Amino acid sequence: MVSTTRGFLPRQEPLIELPSEFAALESLLQRLPIKTASGSPGLLAKGLLGEVVDKEFPNLISAVKKYEKNQVVLNALYRDYSFLASSYLLEPCHHEFLATGKYGLARSVLPACISVPIVEVAKFDWGVLGFQPFMEYAGSYALFNYRLLKPEGGLHYDNLAIIRAFEHGLDRESSEAGFILVHVDMVQHSGGLIDGAVKAIKACEGNVDHEAFRDGLRQVLNTLRIINAKMEQMWSKSKPNDYTSFRTFIFGITSQSMFPNGVVYEGVSETPLSFRGESGANDSMIPLCDNLLQISMPETPLTKILEDFRQYRPGNHREFLEWVKASASTVGVKDFALTNPQSAALYLLCLDQVRDFRWRHWCFTREYILKKTSHPTATGGSPIVRWLPNQLQTVLKLETEVIKKLREMNHITKEVEPVCELVAKQIVKLESEVKKFCEERNA
Repeated sequence: MVSTTRGFLPRQEPLIELPSEFAALESLLQRLPIKTASGSPGLLAKGLLGEVVDKEFPNLISAVKKYEKNQVVLNALYRDYSFLASSYLLEPCHHEFLATGKYGLARSVLPACISVPIVEVAKFDWGVLGFQPFMEYAGSYALFNYRLLKPEGGLHYDNLAIIRAFEHGLDRESSEAGFILVHVDMVQHSGGLIDGAVKAIKACEGNVDHEAFRDGLRQVLNTLRIINAKMEQMWSKSKPNDYTSFRTFIFGITSQSMFPNGVVYEGVSETPLSFRGESGANDSMIPLCDNLLQISMPETPLTKILEDFRQYRPGNHREFLEWVKASASTVGVKDFALTNPQSAALYLLCLDQVRDFRWRHWCFTREYILKKTSHPTATGGSPIVRWLPNQLQTVLKLETEVIKKLREMNHITKEVEPVCELVAKQIVKLESEVKKFCEERNA
């Protein structure tokens, strides 16, 4: 759901244990990780998952249909079947990567015992379009994959653990657990973005009110500062040297060398299908800010990929983001902000937090991925070097325009001045880094 209390997290905590009808699925998922909860090597470590699925895993579609009206169970089944699907398809790539540093080829057929149930649960919706029948960020890997250690303890990092894992993630101190839980810890604050965005838009309607507008932007600004501070935890909670050990399993099918001909979903489609992989780009927080602040991306193939990622969010997230975009355009949030020096300064500070988020994301990409592997595409299928800078450069350009407007207004305050200096330096630094990595990779 989308709310001012839970933000973009699910309305209630994710289901931890599946109903008894899914004992075979639960057992398989417990045995699946590279290191299981007991500490012993799991099926993925031994390269045995595919064989076990093919020989003994049943098609539980009749049990799935029994729960077709139970939203909580269906969500958990979507999470769990998508974990199983990714593990089954990408298991050969994991072992090839360990041996050669390359990914080789994945399996090209998803057996009916996985494909039929995942398609069934992915169609489930809240009155809007459901999920893709492949692993997604919000409905599966991250935002529906956490549990509270103490139910009364609330949503804070030290009270979180994950439910499913590929690697050592069942150990909440592992890098995979850290990778997932830092995202949950950030998104738990997203209600402030939602509330502030709605307030800012409403203030622009009818009897326009700059003070109410600034109150909305201040809430967005303060929330973004909290989220960016939470994001910084990634360096300590999920180590750069560990990321590639579980990253293999969150790759998608689209635009990946591991899947040159897509994947046949046995029992569903004889024509191979293709879906993008799990990606932080599926998160709804920064797209919300893009839409509210009217950050218009350039007409490039890279932006087309960004637009395609919209399909990989829960339907109600998409509806809300579309409402924000249309409403901000109707009332003219950007133009309204730039009619008043105090509002323009606050608008710039919000933009700068979006820049800060995207810059951190670029730094993570540089240290966790670009310096560790030569694979040219990100898990979602976007070009690994050029894609993030496409969005970051756009924000920097818009900040430059707003700074110029503030200079014309003679309103470069003490809070705005360091932003002006940082933007100028970061434009040069980003261009240099992108050029360097492109040359190294012939990208």
